[in-house]
Amino acid sequence: MQPLVSIVTPMFNNEKVIEETIKSVLRQTYGNWELILVDDCSSDSTFATVKKHSKSDTRLKLFKQSKNQGAAEARNLGTKMAMGDYIAFLDADDLWKENKLELQTNILSLGNSDVVFGSYELINAGGESLKKKVYALKSLSYNKLLKANYIGNLTGMYNCSSLGKIYTKDLKKRQDWLLWLEALKRSGKPAIGISESLAYYRISQGSLSSNKISLIKHNFEIYRKGLEFSYIKSLFYLMVFLNEHIFVKQRLIKPTD
Repeated sequence: MQPLVSIVTPMFNNEKVIEETIKSVLRQTYGNWELILVDDCSSDSTFATVKKHSKSDTRLKLFKQSKNQGAAEARNLGTKMAMGDYIAFLDADDLWKENKLELQTNILSLGNSDVVFGSYELINAGGESLKKKVYALKSLSYNKLLKANYIGNLTGMYNCSSLGKIYTKDLKKRQDWLLWLEALKRSGKPAIGISESLAYYRISQGSLSSNKISLIKHNFEIYRKGLEFSYIKSLFYLMVFLNEHIFVKQRLIKPTD
């Protein structure tokens, strides 16, 4: 029997894009999945829109937070409710390509790694291509990931059967980086990267990707609060991060044809 993939999608006021996101999952060539959608007390029609879709496909499972708690807690609730052998993440404004799950489940089923991720393309708020692709490294160790976040959360998948469920701390930003660090720490094996583009990442106004200055503050918190490094060690790794992000990681962002 094919492994079940649990897809966790936190939502907050995503009425304009959530249908397109759901459809990108429905179009997957790999069919044994469940999509766990967690509404973080949206004030728009997000919940009603998803509820309508969930009635026509039992693989869509809708949950609602009792109060607004942020993306980290919404993802944690989705992870708690997950029944899958593998767990993947898809934010409510991002999109997957049709063969995303098929490629990744095939790799994880070989047993050579517990974590797989891939390349992805950038789109703007309106869904138009920005003509840029973020390439995935072929192999990613824990120590390399510690220098900078090389896993696009919308492309990551981990083997829950071997690693167990992974929950993240409630930091304002970059919680996904902590999650993948924990996954590689538990695994002890490098993650496998797929060079083929698997998804579309939407860059909206005010997002972390569009505000590079905020990287300094939020990345320091990853080391200091998330990983509980000492103040000096956190400063050291922040310098390592800035060097890695500016002079190394940026080389992986290339124009598309």
